[in-house]
Amino acid sequence: MRCFWIEPGALARERITAIADELPVDPADPRMVAIAAYVTPLARGAQVVAALRELVDRTTDPTVIRFLGSAALQVGAFDLAARFSLAAQPGLRAEGRLGLLSRALAVQAWSHARLGDLAAALPAAEEAGRLAHETRQPYMVGLARAVQAEIAALRGDHDLAEKLAAEAERVGLAAGARPVLATVQLARGLAALGSGRHADAVAALLRVFDPADPAYQLALRCYVVAELAEAAVHCDRADVVRDLIAELEQAPTTSPALHHGLRYARAVLASDEDAEELFRVALQADLTGWPLERGRLQLAFGEWLRRRRRAAESRPVLRAARETFDALGVTASSDRAARELRAAGEATPDREPDALGDLTAHELNIAHLAAEGLTNREIGQRLYLSHRTVSTHLHRIFPKLGISARGELGAALRREG
Repeated sequence: MRCFWIEPGALARERITAIADELPVDPADPRMVAIAAYVTPLARGAQVVAALRELVDRTTDPTVIRFLGSAALQVGAFDLAARFSLAAQPGLRAEGRLGLLSRALAVQAWSHARLGDLAAALPAAEEAGRLAHETRQPYMVGLARAVQAEIAALRGDHDLAEKLAAEAERVGLAAGARPVLATVQLARGLAALGSGRHADAVAALLRVFDPADPAYQLALRCYVVAELAEAAVHCDRADVVRDLIAELEQAPTTSPALHHGLRYARAVLASDEDAEELFRVALQADLTGWPLERGRLQLAFGEWLRRRRRAAESRPVLRAARETFDALGVTASSDRAARELRAAGEATPDREPDALGDLTAHELNIAHLAAEGLTNREIGQRLYLSHRTVSTHLHRIFPKLGISARGELGAALRREG
């Protein structure tokens, strides 16, 4: 785990790997899979991803499931990371293991944010931060704040994103926690992209790739390739990104996140002669469960088509991108898609007000649990609150969603989400 939170250097990673390889333990053992993910996320990425897929639903131990979720995050299998982390939580709650629960929630939040599922990421990040504070895990507090900053940036609330990023950065610098600082730079890069400050976005994201920078993180740098490429093509820094891509192309990993990012980068950085084919190849990849990646590709391809005076072809692609971003609540990208659609000759309807945006992350979490049929007392036990506090929250939630009864929660959340 220290190989994730700090950077011990190549020699230390090699020594740990050599010792692990000598252990009389089956390489398919979940602990060995996790060691490979933490220590050699790229060099052994392909075998880790394969092993994680084999281990799905094979264990009931919540502590094992939790660290498999964390291992999946290291190798960019965010769909698996979210699945493992969510599956670990009932057992960790039942056992009262709040320290590990905060870690599982943080991995869930980080992964869901990268997948674009902001409605799931936000309450997970909020609870992760609260429990991490109560269990005195400052680096986990910082990670939760950084994810909240990323979510705020995706939703277009750039002032809040910077406020949360600054809070997370203070924690990350004090604890020397590289994943926190890397996520801070991701959040700042997204906020800069959303406001059209492409040079600032490149500067923020390049820090994650610089081994001399405290925000450098061996694994997480691989998962911001698309954002860096998007920023670079808008400010004449494409050559820098091409050099980084050339390095990452050599990684012997089947990381879904890395390969989605590389396909996007190849397309946006390509010459006019090659770009269209590369966009189509990227869109034909298996993006099931990765809606944010699909929307990003559609938006970039639609922009490329429109700028080549192929407005009629661009409109359905841009429309699909805008619908995806609207559904995810990724406001800045939705607004950009709407602008491109108008430039392509299609009027776009105003976005419906987002009632979920009026709920705090804590309220959203309570609303989802109540919609699942849990009683106030059960919700309180789950979140370590009194049933009276839960009742008070629900009375605040109902008018925000425009409902008056508990039975209407499910429909309201589906409608707004």
